Amino acid sequence: YDVELETLRMLADRREELTRHRVQTINRLHRLLAELTPGRSKKDLTALQAKAILAGVRPRDLAGKTRRRLAVELLAELVAVDKKIKASTKELKVMVQARGSRLMDLPGVGPVVAARILADVGDVARFADRNRFASWTGTAPLDASSGEQIRHRLSRAGNRKVNHMLHIAAASQIRCDTPGRAYYGRKRTAGKTKLEAMRCLKRRISDAVYRQLLA
Repeated sequence: YDVELETLRMLADRREELTRHRVQTINRLHRLLAELTPGRSKKDLTALQAKAILAGVRPRDLAGKTRRRLAVELLAELVAVDKKIKASTKELKVMVQARGSRLMDLPGVGPVVAARILADVGDVARFADRNRFASWTGTAPLDASSGEQIRHRLSRAGNRKVNHMLHIAAASQIRCDTPGRAYYGRKRTAGKTKLEAMRCLKRRISDAVYRQLLA
């Protein structure tokens, strides 16, 4: 029983809860702002943007005033949860580094991704090789061919939380100028669909994570 890993798992779970709470808060805030200022409110709201919109809204009717008051309360909630998420990420980073992990050296792998991987993997020695590890992360391709059409799809098995972390890492690599983006581009040029190219990249990252955990 590894107390540090159990602590890391609890903190990673808590960070996920905070992120879900943030999304729900933004959605509720967005709905209110859309009613107060039709056409001005966008979906990926930041607290600063919401504050700026609310500063220019002065409804005169009771319903409008109530909407604004509720929006102000939600904005305060958003600011508070953002602060907690920032502190949580910082705490996870300290714990990941304290374990001597070099996972964050990999492009697209930040404290949140590294913490979840470490917490859920535990002892990497339980996986005989990178293929077994890929099967566990859900990045081992499954044959979905039909007739002469050779296709593969992602496995729905394995650890879904770690699979989601690898997806975040892959998306981050594609956004930035990384070897991962170049690899993804080569797969697309070779005729792979976006989903297939993403699958290839996630498997590539899974292998890199496995190597790093062994090291």
